[in-house]
Amino acid sequence: MKIKLTICLLAFLNFYEAQENISYQKPSAEILKLADYDRPPSVLTNSKKDWVVFVYRPTYKTLDDLNQQEMKLGGLRINPVTNISSSTSYSYNLKVRKMNDKTEVQVKGLPTNPKITNTSFSPDEKKLAFTNTTDKGVELWVVDLETATAKKITKDNLNANLGNPYSWMKDSQSFLIKVLPENRPKLTDSSKDLPTGPIVSTADGKVSQNRTYQDLLKNPQDEKNFEILTASELYNADLSGNLKKIKDQDLFAGISYSPDGNYLMLTTLKKPFSYIVPLSRFPMTTTVYDTKGNVVKVVNEVPLNEIMPKGFSSVRVGKRDMSWRADQPATLVFAEALDGGDQSKTVDFRDEVFTWEAPFTAQPKSFFKTKQRYEGTSWTNNHYAIVSEGWYDTRNTKSYLVDLNDGKSQVIEDRNYQDVYSDPGSFNTTKNDFGRYVLDMKGDKAYLIGAGFTKDGQHPFIDEMDMKSLKKKRLYTSNLKGAKEEIIDIINPSKGEVLTIQQSASQYPNYFKKNIKSNKSEAVTNFANPFESIKDVYKEVITYKRNDGVTLTGTLYLPANYDRKAKKEKLPLLIWAYPTEYKDKNTAGQNTQNPNDFTFPYYGSFVYWTAKGYAVLDDAAFPIIGEGKTEPNDTFIPQLVANGKAAIDAVDQLGYIDRNKVAVGGHSYGAFMTANLLTHSKDYACGIARSGAYNRTLTPFGFQSEQRNYWDVPEIYNTMSPFMNADKMKTPMLLIHGDADNNPGTFTLQTERYFQALKNLGAPVKMVLLPKESHGYAAKENILHLLWEQDQFLEKCLKK
Repeated sequence: MKIKLTICLLAFLNFYEAQENISYQKPSAEILKLADYDRPPSVLTNSKKDWVVFVYRPTYKTLDDLNQQEMKLGGLRINPVTNISSSTSYSYNLKVRKMNDKTEVQVKGLPTNPKITNTSFSPDEKKLAFTNTTDKGVELWVVDLETATAKKITKDNLNANLGNPYSWMKDSQSFLIKVLPENRPKLTDSSKDLPTGPIVSTADGKVSQNRTYQDLLKNPQDEKNFEILTASELYNADLSGNLKKIKDQDLFAGISYSPDGNYLMLTTLKKPFSYIVPLSRFPMTTTVYDTKGNVVKVVNEVPLNEIMPKGFSSVRVGKRDMSWRADQPATLVFAEALDGGDQSKTVDFRDEVFTWEAPFTAQPKSFFKTKQRYEGTSWTNNHYAIVSEGWYDTRNTKSYLVDLNDGKSQVIEDRNYQDVYSDPGSFNTTKNDFGRYVLDMKGDKAYLIGAGFTKDGQHPFIDEMDMKSLKKKRLYTSNLKGAKEEIIDIINPSKGEVLTIQQSASQYPNYFKKNIKSNKSEAVTNFANPFESIKDVYKEVITYKRNDGVTLTGTLYLPANYDRKAKKEKLPLLIWAYPTEYKDKNTAGQNTQNPNDFTFPYYGSFVYWTAKGYAVLDDAAFPIIGEGKTEPNDTFIPQLVANGKAAIDAVDQLGYIDRNKVAVGGHSYGAFMTANLLTHSKDYACGIARSGAYNRTLTPFGFQSEQRNYWDVPEIYNTMSPFMNADKMKTPMLLIHGDADNNPGTFTLQTERYFQALKNLGAPVKMVLLPKESHGYAAKENILHLLWEQDQFLEKCLKK
């Protein structure tokens, strides 16, 4: 081990200078062939499953796409010129066809060089709306599906800074749109202004548990610009582009029509704004209006929410999760905490759920009380509803079937939500007469679609459930040989017609219309495999055990030309992983990997390197378990090391690898994992850590799945922080980070400070900051360079 490490250190130090001035590079031909491909279109289907829309999006953004004007305010990243999120991914083309036709039809009349997003079907599902972003702003367009013709509805003056700037009206002939105010003030540039005074914040002595957020407001100028950018006027726009003003300007954060279309619920942001929490916790007022714009009722007023009790199951006080009930013309449903929102309190019931019928002159009616935290209600067109609750500390989820006639309820699901083997599936839904999604029921029968993970492999299924007896009948179990079938929707239960996606390791995922009674399938799409050069790589899901008996899995890839019988050549091994916390060993050991999943190489894994002669263990299981009152992170480091050693041992015992040539890598929490493995284990020749957080004292009020704060368990925060143990890290590591990371906790500063510590302590480390990139990488130039950096690093450390 010492010889291996010395050779790698010498190669590493000879290869890298202290500071490199380097232009963008491209990876080797084998990897470039896989990375530089044309992305097949994504598919949209309407609820009736009679129309299919093909949406074409570029494989990558360009660096120029990222190099746009941007303002970071209240947790948003906004382009102040176009008034839409600066991180939006756009599509460039649309094609349509009837489900039963064979040929797509190009949509005519699309804008020049379109930037398409916010696509949605009209309520009658005969049209498709989308927004197009020009150099100046956002405009609304509509496609008539029958004629495959696009038409512009508005100018490029819509405000998409708080999300989708339009809502379909119930008649499918008009929209409610958010328009930039006519007399909008100019934004202020405070970069050169002299301050008129200091920035002062005050704590009122109340205990709170706020995570570390990015892109917050910082000063009065930010507040003013936030208000300017999020303000809109509301207009009604018909299909001819005629406009009628509905509401004067305000900060409209939520817009929702009642199912019958007779009431409009608007949620507006209010002051005071906050410098420590994002806009989702700013004060808000929710008001319901009639069709003439008259106020019917102020139904909710939420104050500034800067103080939160500790724990992932804690919530704010007051009405929350307010929405229209899908099975009624105009009835609101919402929950209120009965424990003050504090999960540490002992109470019989945590939440109470209410319904409130328009015009809201009567008091809300109590509908249901939950013993755990309320998670939502699914409605039916019958006299049933399904109420769900959950509790993070135990990972428990419960569902109740409520008979709306007599209010009686029965538990129909009670399990650990991480226990995938016991997952009963999700109820299939359909649109009702109001155009809202409700459970798809035929009489008293409802239908469940399940992923079908079992200890013997994955077998997706369809169950029929009798709501009276609660008995289930298995209608279908997928048993495709050498392929995977994902059930997307039940088109017609009585006829047995379903929509599925079929794929295999070398067959790109395609849609099929299938009859589960005759077992006949008809292809809906025929997308080719864009990664033919690795279609013959060997792929296997391997199962092995950790030293404490916990069952682990990983997907093993071997080069296409590797002789698995002779095993003459011992391959270098690359492990890519991401730790996951569990509350018991049984669920931690369950397998959710399928060898028939399509092999989709992308920058977020090591699969590309099978084309370069490496063995790859992808998505290796790294469970961190804390049973009972023990928290997972209490033994994070020893469990992490044990997971890695078990993975290496398993592949080594198969005879494929040289265990002296093992690299480990991960992104975000996987980067945190990588840095810890290289610090506390001698099993690795090198590692690649991307966009991680390495000093947990910089996220003192919790991180990942850790609910305790630094002052509760300082030893946990310090022990788990690679930064605090930087003097122990002597293994070559490649640190990569986007220089505009927007993820809470993984500030780019985390990598910069960790690199400085490692460098000054003599560790062999290289840092690469990708310009303009957020937490996930998007620009083609950056991604290809990233692959080049990784390729050069791995070749030096593992092959030369």
